[in-house]
Amino acid sequence: MTPNTLSALRLLPSDDSLREDLHNEVHARPSARIHLPALVVFVAVLNDGVSREQECEHLRRLPGQQALTPEQMRGNFLRLRFDACTLKWERHTEFTRYSIVQPLPPACGLGASDPPLQDFLATPPGWLGEIPGRTVAAIQLAMLQAALPEPTPAAQATLMTPAQQWFGGRTVVASQLGGGHSWAVTDFLLQPSGFEHLLVITPPGTSDTRAGRISQRLLELETYRLMALRGLPVAKALSPTLAQAEGQLASITAQMENKAASEQELLDQLISLAARVERATAENTYRFGATRAYDALVTQRIAELREKPIPGTQTIGEFMQRRLSPAMATVAASEQRLTSLSERVARTSALLRTRVDIATEAQNQQLLAKLTRGQELQLHLQTTVEGLSIAAISYYVISLLLYLAKAGKAAGLPIHPEIAAGAMIPLVLWVVWRATRRIHARLNAPTDRPAD
Repeated sequence: MTPNTLSALRLLPSDDSLREDLHNEVHARPSARIHLPALVVFVAVLNDGVSREQECEHLRRLPGQQALTPEQMRGNFLRLRFDACTLKWERHTEFTRYSIVQPLPPACGLGASDPPLQDFLATPPGWLGEIPGRTVAAIQLAMLQAALPEPTPAAQATLMTPAQQWFGGRTVVASQLGGGHSWAVTDFLLQPSGFEHLLVITPPGTSDTRAGRISQRLLELETYRLMALRGLPVAKALSPTLAQAEGQLASITAQMENKAASEQELLDQLISLAARVERATAENTYRFGATRAYDALVTQRIAELREKPIPGTQTIGEFMQRRLSPAMATVAASEQRLTSLSERVARTSALLRTRVDIATEAQNQQLLAKLTRGQELQLHLQTTVEGLSIAAISYYVISLLLYLAKAGKAAGLPIHPEIAAGAMIPLVLWVVWRATRRIHARLNAPTDRPAD
């Protein structure tokens, strides 16, 4: 770093911790420079359960790579050179790619017929077969130079015939790439070796950089196509589960409509169904989302090829889309079906909750009516008891007055006790009743008084 650069950096605030990584991401996976003619051996393996250390250990088995360390692989991209070959290692979220670029053997040129490319591998014997992981894509891409014909059917047939013969005369799909700067031909068949074969023909003078970009786009296109298709078996396996869950939901809804089961029974069934749907959603959401992402990348890579048709063959993009689109539609339909089922379960749960709330409200009203009736009976009983209490208090008061009158008579007062007690009965009854009313009024008076 020059002093001027250091001086410029001092003029800026301190860097965000991710600034350099995010800035360098655009340079993280540069296209290879491929000198033609070349053979590109490409293998993509699923790296679930495979550590970077395991991959490093395997790369050390290449000639001259014994000093390789896992720290050199932290950026998920590495380019190694051994003998006359170049190996590019790339680790992605779900898979790891190994691209080996080596000179194309003379026996595998355009005049060959179904050449045995696997016999000319530059890697040590058994090295490819022991790559850690499970193979998801394997391609042998032969890139050579030849004069491209004039854009007429007759002239293009003169190059198409040996290109098809290179695949043993089998049916192929082919495209002119970049508006016509090169040709790509393939049969999309797995060979006994486990590889697909892909042939690229470029005119003399094609730069190493352009050859690298062509190789990268074609290899990524096929890899992303296969990764996108991984959602199809998942969607097919999920279909019976979705059908069963939809049938059970319809049954629960019918029972709710006909009131054929109690709320507790319906709730138990609905909870079990909701748990099953949520488990299916959790297990498959990532796969469906990844499928959409890979499908978008396939569409993008096809657009980047800027294909032109070759008379008598389908283009690579047409062939892929016609066979990939139904699979992607099936996956999208299964994803939408799962989402819709989850939403319908939620709506049914809301309906059942409303039904339970209504039933609970009716029970509360009945309970409240019973409580009101009980309070009325209690009030009547209290009134009756209160009347008896007035009579009892009045009786005791009159008895006291009678004893008082008898005492006065015994003291010589001219009083007739019984007559005096009888005369006092109305007054005593009124006084006791009045006192009871005042006590009631005091108890029922508001407790909160305004401040002075």
